[in-house]
Amino acid sequence: MRFPDAAGLVAIDEVIASTSSAVDPPLRVGDDRMVSFLASVARRLLDPALARRQPELGSLGFFLRRAELQRAADRMRAAATDAVVVPRGLVVHFPPANVDTIFVYSWALSALAGNRNIVRISNRSGTAAEAILGVLQDALAEADPIVADTQRMLSYDHDDDVTGALSQACDLRVVWGGDRSVEAIRSFPLSPLARDLAFPDRSSFAAIDVSGWKAASAQARRAAAAGFVDDLFWFDQAACASPRDLIWVGDAADAENQRASFTALVVATIHERGWRVDPSMAVEKRVATYALAASGAASRVRFHGNELADVELTDLSALQREWLGAGVVCHITVASLDELIPWLRRKDQTMSHFGFATEALRTFVETAGGRGIDRIVPFGQALRFSSTWDGMDLTREFTRLTTVQA
Repeated sequence: MRFPDAAGLVAIDEVIASTSSAVDPPLRVGDDRMVSFLASVARRLLDPALARRQPELGSLGFFLRRAELQRAADRMRAAATDAVVVPRGLVVHFPPANVDTIFVYSWALSALAGNRNIVRISNRSGTAAEAILGVLQDALAEADPIVADTQRMLSYDHDDDVTGALSQACDLRVVWGGDRSVEAIRSFPLSPLARDLAFPDRSSFAAIDVSGWKAASAQARRAAAAGFVDDLFWFDQAACASPRDLIWVGDAADAENQRASFTALVVATIHERGWRVDPSMAVEKRVATYALAASGAASRVRFHGNELADVELTDLSALQREWLGAGVVCHITVASLDELIPWLRRKDQTMSHFGFATEALRTFVETAGGRGIDRIVPFGQALRFSSTWDGMDLTREFTRLTTVQA
């Protein structure tokens, strides 16, 4: 048991039974007792010393602020006039190991919806996960006892009996990770009334409007480069929302010229932020990018130290959706966003952008007709979680409706 703290090992049947026990009064959607606990967690995560050391924890703290929680709770409660919004029940979460903070976003929204939760924390999780668990335990000291009665976080090695028991007990199973991980968890049957909420492998890209970049002020350009670096290097570019490709939209000659100024700002920001890529990762990047050149997918590769690798793709068929290493950017130029549409895939999740008018982006989405892309956000917000994720409104997914007619 990782949260609340427990001495020694605990049998999974005991965990399920204790989490399913009746509490009085039970949690409700947007329960003040849970809001107060999550807001207390947010204050601790936003402590400057912690946020400076691990910026992703500051972003998480921002998401858990009381005002944000109240807005999310209001959305949950906003139902049809003939329905009451109620919790879904027991929710079991299987988050990924490569993005340490994602388990909190998923769990917090579910807890805010009044659900009882069991979260499996991978034994391979990193320092950010450990820091979060410490913060949760500290905040528990001043929380209402219902938090400890209804919320569980645990770790276990791969064990079919444990996974099977959790799957049979839950009302909703939330699965994050690679396609194979999702398929493996889905192989365990649910009870007839339960359902899955799955977040499998996704890929993302970035886009710059060449005219918009040229017209931008020096301050706006620096801010865009800084945001792009955050999107690129948090979680070693392994998160689904981290961009792998950078699409330049506009005149090819202009794009070549403006790309040089953008890259210079990106390199300067990397040095200012102190991002470092170790030698083994640098070797892996060289192997991956040279392989692209050898296969004909790339026409040019340029390295800026160990941290950044710029790759020029030959055409849109060479768009890279797989992870190539931390700090690899694959560039390609198109005349308009519409050229991308035939190459979009359902797997494409986030398009981070700079320089585009809102109407142009909306038209692009409508023209694409649902081929791909669930999010379009400015540089620097690709990894900022929201309650609408992968095209699903989680404030609805974590609740259910009871219709009431007079």
